[in-house]
Amino acid sequence: MVLLIIAEGWFGMLTTRPRGTNDFLAGEIEKWHFLEGLLRDVARLYGFEELRTPVFEHTELFLRGVGETTDIVSKEMYTFTDRGNRSLTLRPEGTAPAVRAYVEHKLYAGPQPVKLYYLGPMFRYDRPQAGRYRQFHQFGVEVFGSRHPGVDAEVIAMAVDVFGRLGLSGLTVELNSVGCPACRPAHAQKMKEYLKPLQARLCPTCRERLEKNPLRILDCKNEECRELLRDVPTVSDMLCAGCWEHFQAVKEYLGVLQVPFRLEPRLVRGLDYYTMTAFEIVAEGIGAQSSICGGGRYDGLVEQCGGPPVPGIGFAMGLERVLNTLEQQGLKIGSTKGVQVFIAAIGEGADLQSAELAQRLRRRGLSVERDYLDRSLKAQLKAADRLRAPYTVILGEDELKRRQAVLRRMNDSSQVVLPLDEIEDYLVKESGGNGKE
Repeated sequence: MVLLIIAEGWFGMLTTRPRGTNDFLAGEIEKWHFLEGLLRDVARLYGFEELRTPVFEHTELFLRGVGETTDIVSKEMYTFTDRGNRSLTLRPEGTAPAVRAYVEHKLYAGPQPVKLYYLGPMFRYDRPQAGRYRQFHQFGVEVFGSRHPGVDAEVIAMAVDVFGRLGLSGLTVELNSVGCPACRPAHAQKMKEYLKPLQARLCPTCRERLEKNPLRILDCKNEECRELLRDVPTVSDMLCAGCWEHFQAVKEYLGVLQVPFRLEPRLVRGLDYYTMTAFEIVAEGIGAQSSICGGGRYDGLVEQCGGPPVPGIGFAMGLERVLNTLEQQGLKIGSTKGVQVFIAAIGEGADLQSAELAQRLRRRGLSVERDYLDRSLKAQLKAADRLRAPYTVILGEDELKRRQAVLRRMNDSSQVVLPLDEIEDYLVKESGGNGKE
């Protein structure tokens, strides 16, 4: 009995995916192809080049880059020790790896700014829910080498442009400045003075943050903590002259680029590396996980990760959340032509001819499927119907003797007999193929 239970447990593990992950099958994957293609096209328009980094990095990169007091590092990372006794972590976000690549390959020695984008899976141990998974996918951009406030505005405008091209509505850009090392210490002290009398009512995590990194308390999701923070001093009220001027300029550039925004003085983002500009793009009415894009400036991160003092700014958007928002707003993407031609063959000679014809048509740009199960003609026509193929080519022994084929239009079952050497050109013209060998 015990062995049976163990065996059932093993089989269950073999036949179910890990919690918080997804399989993307036909009918769904086309949406991903469309979205990824659009993101690459927009990235090209804004002058970004693709970067691909390893799925895992040295753990120290995220400890130093993301911050030990963040939820990502303290609660959510997938960290393991490899056979060489090295601590490695599946990447939970894309900026730190991009910075590491920028430094390792000395991209700072070339022309600046360097504009990079990435597209791929990230990993966080989190409670799975709508829009939040343990393996999820991000599109992100990073600009290294410029402190110009116009870059901040253009990065935000790029994200808004993506959503506009997708047809999304009801989006709001929330904007804040989180200051810099010159003005943040005074704000941290003000926060400590304000929250010390309330310390006992804070959650355990926030009590710890109060001593180590008070700004992180603003990122807490605990409702009681959020209520206590209602009147807490905000960093945007205590900006130094440089941060204040930069923030005013960012807002001015956003106006020029016609990007509306809402000031959100408690917005700090969930990562320690942000300085000055921080932003999120939120969608109305999609539930608790309403942020579909977020980012900001991180002028000290490159130096913190072992490089020269190079400024940076970027954003990341979760593709699952974007697709979920599209679905909730009733927007459909990723339509595909599917199978354009089905070849029904009757007899061994016809089967060989169908294989040769299918390959010729594919070379001409058409999507073709044929029968591999030696089914009857009736069954093959049903298969063509299920695939929604608009055309079926019927090849039988008699047709082959005459070097002909029957072409059936599936929408009305009308048929025409064509010479075999003319059927390619006919189908290419009718189906919109590219006609190229």
